[in-house]
Amino acid sequence: MVYSVSQLNIEIRQLLEQGFGQISLVGEISNFAAPGSGHWYFTLKDERAQVRCAMFRNANQRAKVRPQNGMQVLVRAKVTVYEPRGDYQLIIEQVEDAGQGLLQQRYEQLKEKLSAEGLFAPERKRPLPEHIHKVGVLTSPTGAAIKDILAVMKRRDPSVEVIIYPSAVQGEAAVPQLQAMLKTAFERNEVDVLLVSRGGGSLEDLWCFNDENFARLLATAPMPTISAVGHEIDFTISDFVADVRAPTPSAAAELVTRDQQQQQQKAQALQQRLALAQQRLLQRLKQRWQFLQTRLQQQHPQRQLQQQSQLADELQARASRALQNRLARQQQRVSYLQGRLQAVHPQKELQRLHEKLNHQQQRLPLVMQRLLKENRARQQQLMQSLNLVSPLNTLERGYAIVRTESGDVVRSEKQVNVGSTIEVRLADGSITAKRQ
Repeated sequence: MVYSVSQLNIEIRQLLEQGFGQISLVGEISNFAAPGSGHWYFTLKDERAQVRCAMFRNANQRAKVRPQNGMQVLVRAKVTVYEPRGDYQLIIEQVEDAGQGLLQQRYEQLKEKLSAEGLFAPERKRPLPEHIHKVGVLTSPTGAAIKDILAVMKRRDPSVEVIIYPSAVQGEAAVPQLQAMLKTAFERNEVDVLLVSRGGGSLEDLWCFNDENFARLLATAPMPTISAVGHEIDFTISDFVADVRAPTPSAAAELVTRDQQQQQQKAQALQQRLALAQQRLLQRLKQRWQFLQTRLQQQHPQRQLQQQSQLADELQARASRALQNRLARQQQRVSYLQGRLQAVHPQKELQRLHEKLNHQQQRLPLVMQRLLKENRARQQQLMQSLNLVSPLNTLERGYAIVRTESGDVVRSEKQVNVGSTIEVRLADGSITAKRQ
């Protein structure tokens, strides 16, 4: 088979898009440009390679950060080919600061890994003892968390004995200290329940409780464990590994005291089971959504519009550069004529050259106007050509796109059963109808 260049670029684009799907990668931004169309164009690079990127206006309006040259970013993108040039590029869908993004990504990867191994399984969770006499607390001895825990326990049940296993709960020294104190608590085995706790903070502040070795060690605890790290909205790996997760240190203290203890334990267990069930459901829905989104993006007319829009931006930039070059050449010509005029000293020659110079200067604005007019006409012609191939233009002429409830395009009346609902896409909106 003999390919045309266009056919080859189309086939390569389809292979790349189907082969890679949606990817995430980290790199440094360079050559950032934001033309009047609202789209963003830049290069993503590392020490040895680079790739061109385009982030169209409908995506960059949702961006949390505005790219700048030299910025390290984490992007979510699709691999494709810009067919007019035959260049492969990335279509960016999401961009964020690399530091926070990578930390969240590491958290999600470890969470998925340990969940697959069964460390979060509800069946391995142990209930808290009905009668608790000694409570171990693994935390900072000077932090706000231990103060809240002691205050609540003293108010609710002063008879419960508290044994503190002191450790740093933030920074590089926290992980080895937490593991050492955890082993000490296991070896002594002197408490009825062990509470792992600290106050709120950022994802980076709480990172020691997302350490894989600490999580695996916590899973081997000989006594029931409670994780109460951060605020109610904070979730760490230790929350999923522990037998019970408390939203705050104060709530953990209430769980280990007698006042309504049994009801709180049952509610906590149900909450964990619900959270895990919701996680699994959301994961399945997310996979389904990504599959449908990939199918939609492969068939969506917006892809052609994006290509044409990018081409229009390039043509406009080329026209602007051509005009500037033409003006520069005219200015050089004027300077040359002025030099010749100065070289010829006799008055008559000076006058003739002066008149010629005036004539050239009078023509220059006309030439500039003509060039601007020609470039505007060419740009208008390109925009008209773009509009002719737009599916929206077809809809403006009275045509419509009919889809089934599942989103498939209706090409035959056999696809629509009696009583089925269809969606009719018009130029200015959609109509939902039911076949009688």
